Amino acid sequence: MSFYAQDSEQAGLLARAQEIENLDKQLRAQVLISEEARSALVRAEAAYADAAQRLATARRETAEGQSRAHELQVEVLRLTQLAEQTRARAEQIQGDMAEINAQLDELQERKVTAEARFEELDMQLADSQERHAQLDDRVIETERKLAESREQQRTLERQSQEAQFALRSLASRREELARSIDIAASQAASIAAEEERAKEELSRLTDAAAQAGLQGALNVKLEREADLGAKRSQYDDLTNKLRASDERRLQLERELDPLRQRITEFQLKEQAARLGFEQYAQLLTDAQADLAAVEQSIQTGNVRLAGLQGEIDRINREIQSLGAVNLAALDELSTARERKQFLDAQSADLNEAMATLEDAIKKIDMETRDLLASTFATVNEHFGKMFPELFGGGNARLVMTGEEILDAGVQVMAQPPGKKNQTIHLLSGGEKALTAIALVFAIFQLNPAPFCLLDEVDAPLDDANTERYAKLVSSMSKSTQFLFISHNKIAMEMAEQLIGVTMQEQGVSRIVAVDMEAALGIAEATV
Repeated sequence: MSFYAQDSEQAGLLARAQEIENLDKQLRAQVLISEEARSALVRAEAAYADAAQRLATARRETAEGQSRAHELQVEVLRLTQLAEQTRARAEQIQGDMAEINAQLDELQERKVTAEARFEELDMQLADSQERHAQLDDRVIETERKLAESREQQRTLERQSQEAQFALRSLASRREELARSIDIAASQAASIAAEEERAKEELSRLTDAAAQAGLQGALNVKLEREADLGAKRSQYDDLTNKLRASDERRLQLERELDPLRQRITEFQLKEQAARLGFEQYAQLLTDAQADLAAVEQSIQTGNVRLAGLQGEIDRINREIQSLGAVNLAALDELSTARERKQFLDAQSADLNEAMATLEDAIKKIDMETRDLLASTFATVNEHFGKMFPELFGGGNARLVMTGEEILDAGVQVMAQPPGKKNQTIHLLSGGEKALTAIALVFAIFQLNPAPFCLLDEVDAPLDDANTERYAKLVSSMSKSTQFLFISHNKIAMEMAEQLIGVTMQEQGVSRIVAVDMEAALGIAEATV
């Protein structure tokens, strides 16, 4: 049985040509869409690169800001120390200025007194200096000649003493040699006499008697040699004593030299005192002073004559230390007062600036503490909510590790459901990744951005954790656009648009974009 139905409109050549033309148009439209998608991808990549660059810049600026904040803290500490030093220096300057003012007043009074005394002593000093200069020249010349003469005298005395000592040594040595010669001559004579007697006895005596006489002579000779040795030892002892006496005498001579020098110095001082006495006596005579009245005033005022010269020297030193009369002292005083006023004004400005700076530091610290405390509380709250949502239970919190919030650290306390871990190192890799994601999203909730980029965040997660992660991202995508890179199918399913990279030819990459809603629409239409 055969049935011939009417041909379909699509089975005709024109319809097929029209279909081909429509397909060509759709293909060109898809090519245009692909080109637009490619250009959009290029723009997105450029935007991503720009965002990455801005993110790196922001991170660098954040690091620089933290470094700058640390430098500011160090600078604040340094300024605080400098302020303390400045305050101490200001107090010291004020004390110094008070002391200087007191010294200026005292010097002013002493200056007036000294000027009056100076005028009185100036006339006397001029006459005294003229006469003193003449006398000094004569005294210097005389002292020089006297010193030369005394030096020559000491040299001659030393040479004379050395010559006398050498002469006495030679005389004693000569006497010793003469005594030795006399003793030797007498001994030689006695020995010769003994020898003659021995010869006579030898001629008269027999051999036995000769032997006995020779033995007796030998004994006598030994005794006399022993006596001679004893005498020589006594002679050596006397010689050593004489040498020791000479050395002692030389030592005494050397000890007498400082005494002679002191005698010379005393003579010079006596001569200088005599010259000074004659000079002052001449001054009193020239001034026609009443010596009796001067003596009476000295006795009445209990003036110590020994200390007058010292007092005169002291007054002369004070006059010399004052130097020439400074006619510009009043101008210098006014300049110093103006300088003091300027320093006082600067000190007041510094104190005011220090107070302002301390107030600003206190205000910044207080605001920073409040802001950091509120931020920490908010992040901790978000973290406590995000963690159970990702793990399906458990609890997590942030804990400060110090009392001072500005210096304290932050410790993460995370406990997944069914675990009682004591440290975060006991968690698995996926659990650590989920904890980090929860913390990052909690911080992100503090100040949400228009978009968020996630790069392989789901790589260490298993399927169950990936599903919870995808649900969390989907819920957060209502207010933030997420761009994520992933190879996980579960994570790709939550995407609204997929952009893939394929390599149909070796070394040639192509970007394929798929709109999930459009693909679903085509799939439904095809079905």
